[in-house]
Amino acid sequence: MIIGSISENKQIEKRISITPDIAKKYIASGFKILIETGFGSHLGISDDKFLKEGCEIEKKENILKQSDIFLQFNMPEENNLEFIQENKILIGNFNSNQNLEKLAKFKEKKISIFSLELLPRITRAQSMDILSSQANLAGYKAVIDSFAEFKKAIPMMMTAAGTISAAKVLVVGAGVAGLQAIATAKRMGAIVFATDVRMASKEQVESLGGKFLVVEGSENLETEGGYAKEASEEFKKKQEELLAETLKKIDIVICTALIPGKKAPLIIKEKMIDEMQPGSVIYDLAASQGGNAAYTKVDEVVKKNDVTILGEKNILNKLAVSASNLYAKNLFNFVLNLYDKENNKININLEDEIINKTLVK
Repeated sequence: MIIGSISENKQIEKRISITPDIAKKYIASGFKILIETGFGSHLGISDDKFLKEGCEIEKKENILKQSDIFLQFNMPEENNLEFIQENKILIGNFNSNQNLEKLAKFKEKKISIFSLELLPRITRAQSMDILSSQANLAGYKAVIDSFAEFKKAIPMMMTAAGTISAAKVLVVGAGVAGLQAIATAKRMGAIVFATDVRMASKEQVESLGGKFLVVEGSENLETEGGYAKEASEEFKKKQEELLAETLKKIDIVICTALIPGKKAPLIIKEKMIDEMQPGSVIYDLAASQGGNAAYTKVDEVVKKNDVTILGEKNILNKLAVSASNLYAKNLFNFVLNLYDKENNKININLEDEIINKTLVK
């Protein structure tokens, strides 16, 4: 059974789907691994490191033709389709709701596509959960980059010359990225506030030392899968009023609020930003899906009334080694769930909730 992966467009995506450590695990499980020359060189991972673990270096076309299972991060380019054989397996993070036309072309060739952002939120799937592993790193990095942009110290400091007050941070959205942002900001000495439409997140926020902002008349706006769902207009109005007052005292905002399959909700309006303190910073992790904050522009630094607004399409390109290590492990666990080792074949068992939910139909 052959597993292959080719280099992605490094201007867009620096993460890789197989690392040397994970390649070793695949080979120990009975797989053969094919990669391109220079597959991990941009991350400081030489071809020799892959070869040492038993991988084989091949041309891209040969990898596409020979692989039974094809691992990527993003959708492969359509010009690769002609080389992939029928009845093969494609696994990655394909944003299936936004890429239905592209995916249809692969399905026409009887390629089984598994898109792991569709994983069900069940205990057995946690080790395969690409959204959580990547969001953890994104929440951390958003705080680090925001603090670097902020022109004041973060923790409270008492000196003979006087006292410096601790920075005040607001985290919008207390999912995986938001909780990591809270934890990171607290570790660096900030005073942290958080808001979320899911009341269930209040206890998690407080366990990390954050102060949860409760919107009057709050409901638990949470799907069965644990994700946030869209709030009512009445809730949005009350949340807006609470945020408008809170933001006047906040130094740094980390926006992480997303609704699966939909445009990100606009939570921080123009007027709120206009009334923030000069020198404040907003990092919008939802930028590529429309943004939680007004004025956000993808991959641009925006200045409005001396407030800096940051938002990148792929913040994890800055942490590509760590992100690749976690992503590759997630994929490995998913592949093992598909693999019938005894008979050396892939078993697409649709009675398995993990397989059923992630298979693009």
